[in-house]
Amino acid sequence: MMKENKESKNIQVTPKEIEEAIIDVLKKIYDPEIPVNIYDLGLIYDINVFDKGKVHVLMTLTAPGCPVADSIVREVKEKVEMVYGVEEAEVELTFDPPWNQDFISEEGKLMLGMM
Repeated sequence: MMKENKESKNIQVTPKEIEEAIIDVLKKIYDPEIPVNIYDLGLIYDINVFDKGKVHVLMTLTAPGCPVADSIVREVKEKVEMVYGVEEAEVELTFDPPWNQDFISEEGKLMLGMM
């Protein structure tokens, strides 16, 4: 559910609905080197929706030296903040635990021909 106009502010959404909308948005963001979205790649470790529309996303990258790290983190923040019910998003980048192929979802593994 994307943000619309000011009149739609009267619509109440639950944290679970916001989280589901965030996941939908994250599934539209791709690592430029891998033809799978960042959610199914397992780059999103956690999504927390707090009161007053604050969201915290904990994510990683496939490698610490990723040359597009800044742009991916910025895109996640911008797209999450477009979700209805989100007022502010903080995106935290971590490499603990380090990402590995075990984090890829079954859907992602199918897309990559790993199953």
